[in-house]
Amino acid sequence: MSDTVDLQQLEGTPATPAVPGALEPPTPAAGAGGGFRDLRRLSEVPVDIAVEIGRARMTVGETLELHQGSIVTLDRMAGEPVDLLVNGTAIARGEVVVIDEQFGLRVTEVLGVGDTGNGNGAGTVAVVEAEAIV
Repeated sequence: MSDTVDLQQLEGTPATPAVPGALEPPTPAAGAGGGFRDLRRLSEVPVDIAVEIGRARMTVGETLELHQGSIVTLDRMAGEPVDLLVNGTAIARGEVVVIDEQFGLRVTEVLGVGDTGNGNGAGTVAVVEAEAIV
């Protein structure tokens, strides 16, 4: 009962997005700054931020034996940088600070795109001076 409709874009007429205000790909004439302008539309999107001080692997039996006062040894040494995670992905490393009785993180390294965050030194690292209360 439904008829097939063949739609074609007219030559010389730019396509209009189906949803007003939808993200449009940057035009070649926009240059390197055009992509950044599109990313600004995402600036109000909430993300989960976490600071990971270390990890441990335990058996189910070991976790069942945990009680108040138990100590879990982590895979990180005291004084090592901690990871800053955005939606579970490491994007930076830093040192834990206390600001007005709250924990914070002083970012000391921003991980590059190719860095896995596993401390192997892969990828680009930039040193920055910034603080964020997490």
